[in-house]
This record gives sequence, C-alpha cells and structure tokens, in this order.
Amino acid sequence: MESVKNAANYVGDKTSELTSGAQKESNKEVAKDSDASLGTRASAAKDAASNKIDETSNSASAESNKQKATH
Repeated sequence: MESVKNAANYVGDKTSELTSGAQKESNKEVAKDSDASLGTRASAAKDAASNKIDETSNSASAESNKQKATH
C-alpha cells in the first residue's frame, strides 16, 4: 500500500517539476524580451528563479518517492 502512495506522489511531483520547468522557460523568455517594460522583465526574472527552485525541489522529491516505490 505504501508503494502505491509513493508511486502516486512520484507522479504528482514529476508533474509539478515539468510544470515549474515550463513556467521557468516562459519567464526567461519574458525577461529577455526587449519590448517588455523593465518592471515586467525584472518580475519575470525573479519568477524564473523561483520556478527553478520549485523545479529542483520537485525533482528531488520525485526521485525520493520513486526510490521508495521501487524498494
């Protein structure tokens, strides 16, 4: 039963990792856009950094749950 829970957590964490990665890339593009205002670019850069932290955290959690589910 615990393996099923860990497998479900892995899927959720992996989904969150991929979502954060996509948001990070989107924010990076906005931050690079010279047509966007300075405030918008700065906010997007900050958000991209936050998304990277979330992506890394979700990746680590997913890997941990994957290991727990297979052992």
